[in-house]
Amino acid sequence: MIISHKHKFIFIKTRKTAGTSIEIALSKHCGPMDVITPIATEDEEVRRRLGYRGPQNWEKPWYRYGPGNLRKFLRSGRRAARYWNHVSARTIRENIKNEIWTGYFKFCFERNPWDKTVSHFHYYRNKTGARSLTLDEYLKRGIEKTITDHVLYCLDNDVVVDEVCRFEDLQNDFARMAKLIGLPEVPELPRTKSGFRKDKRPLEQILTPTARDQIAKSFAKEIELFGYTFENRNSGLKAERGGSQSPSEPGETPPQGPTSAPLPSSDRRNESSTGRQGVP
Repeated sequence: MIISHKHKFIFIKTRKTAGTSIEIALSKHCGPMDVITPIATEDEEVRRRLGYRGPQNWEKPWYRYGPGNLRKFLRSGRRAARYWNHVSARTIRENIKNEIWTGYFKFCFERNPWDKTVSHFHYYRNKTGARSLTLDEYLKRGIEKTITDHVLYCLDNDVVVDEVCRFEDLQNDFARMAKLIGLPEVPELPRTKSGFRKDKRPLEQILTPTARDQIAKSFAKEIELFGYTFENRNSGLKAERGGSQSPSEPGETPPQGPTSAPLPSSDRRNESSTGRQGVP
């Protein structure tokens, strides 16, 4: 997650949407007062080699420490987090001034639920060492419910970010976001967390009708918001408040679908007042 005071944007990081690659790329242009949350050690090494800013300003300030925080710090030597990797819009709003929340451009990326689930299944097996876990077992345990991300960019079931961009059209949407937030360039998206998904068959051959239905139930809110269907899964994201294309997840090549519609001008922040050039 990034809160950039330098460029006046908030990037909310969802799961299995190339969020780490986006976060590293954006950190190239962050300033010293911007909030950048920590990522996995191996991904921080990628960021360090590129010479970009690492985690900063994410810890809870000392004046907000209670007795419990102090005891934990004395035991572990680690500061308490004010923000973290997949922090929600609700938590961000509670920790910043209202003029920042309303004045900064807020965006995230989303992915069709069926592809997202299969991607996470392979990542989960690798991360936990459960190499013998089958997709059926994964779904029986309901693990796919842990990556339903509408809770990150919604408040009271309403989308509160200015743009929900499409993973399926990652490169184009990321380029559009870079221009919209006023970056001097479109930074390259590094490859991170790649190589987990070995099964390259189409989802029609991977997911049974029962599995497809279960995933649809688990991601009912995302489907309601963005109009995803299994048959037309790469062309979803009607986006109540807007949407765009997303950068390809490291190790995967997202299918190219149509660009989602930007926000109506009445919902978009007045770019002229911030000195930013609008995107046609």
